Order: sequence, then structure tokens, then C-alpha cells
Amino acid sequence: MRNLNILLIEDDMIEVMKFNRAINSLGLTHEITEANNGEEALELLKKKDQLPDIILLDLNMPKINGIEFLKILKADERLRYIPTIILTTSSNQKDLLECFEVGIAGYVLKPLKYEDYISKIEKILRYWSVNELITV
Repeated sequence: MRNLNILLIEDDMIEVMKFNRAINSLGLTHEITEANNGEEALELLKKKDQLPDIILLDLNMPKINGIEFLKILKADERLRYIPTIILTTSSNQKDLLECFEVGIAGYVLKPLKYEDYISKIEKILRYWSVNELITV
């Protein structure tokens, strides 16, 4: 399994800690970059020489919400091909449809039970670590 360079865009610090704890408990050594909101993520993406392999994106965030961030990302020639997976609590069908229309790679609901959360994170990362990814 290849190590991934992951950009996690999440404004809830408890969720960020939960994600990092899940990665550690699974014994994974992926490179995680954290952004607290869409604005911060866009700044990171503009500055970085190396782009992330995948982006894990929360929808409900201040400043730029997840869907607005996606639209900006997909309009950028350099960033549009980064697979973006929504990791959210929103089961709103309108959000789901809008995300797929803009162009996401997946839409995953955060489960309430921690064991289920770990299982989903493991499956997401396993899937993307065996995928052929575009390197720009």
C-alpha cells in the first residue's frame, strides 16, 4: 500500500483529532496536512510545490463551505484533478447531488460509532492508496 499525501479540510478540532487517532490506531503512515477551512486550504494549495494525492473535505465550514471550495478547486487547471472525498455528517440529498455535479470522487457519511468511523477511514485510504493518481 502506497503512502498518501492527504489534505484534510475540517474546522472541528475534535474531528481532526479523531481522524489522526484513527490513522495512528490503524498503523498508517500517510502524510496528513490539515486546514481549518476552505480559505486556508486554498492558500496551502497555492503555496505547495507538491499537491496532495487526495483531499478529504468537510462540507459545513465557516468562510468558504465545502461546496464553494469544490467549485473553486474544480475551476483551477492545476488543482481540478485532485480526487476530493467528502467526509461529512450531512446526508442531505441536495448536498450529495451538488457535490457529484461539481465533481467529487466520493461522499462518505461520518458514522457516530468510533469503530465504524475507523472502518470507513481504513477503506477510503486503502482504496486510494492502490489507485493510480495523477501527479502534476
